[in-house]
Amino acid sequence: MRGAQPNKPVAPLQTSLIRAGLALAVIACGLGLRWYGFQLGFPAFVVKYGGSLLWATMVFLLVGALLPRLTRNQLTAIAVAIAIVVEFSRLVHAPWLDAFRLTTAGALLMGRIFSLWNLVAYAIGIVFGVWIDRLGALRRVG
Repeated sequence: MRGAQPNKPVAPLQTSLIRAGLALAVIACGLGLRWYGFQLGFPAFVVKYGGSLLWATMVFLLVGALLPRLTRNQLTAIAVAIAIVVEFSRLVHAPWLDAFRLTTAGALLMGRIFSLWNLVAYAIGIVFGVWIDRLGALRRVG
């Protein structure tokens, strides 16, 4: 009789957990691409911008996990703002910040070199995040 039940909104905790799980899967894919992409024969373009795309997808999903009551449009706006701030922060050079960027965590979280092409990859990654979030929502309802 499941089909006879009215559609109920999904609980925020469930939404957060699903988005966090999706983010973990995206993180695993991104790390795998960055660490093994060249060994698997992927071109540098795919490794570089694929990683940027997945980074932005992760940002969208993590923002959604932390703020489950916001609409996708609101989450998208926040993720875009984070991506822009992170990319333009690469133009700021302070000794402590440059030292952090040289670490693995710094390179993965903030990157090292400013590129407008990263913003294109981030935009595509956020759209991808919206798409997989919608798929996850359809799976919860159906």
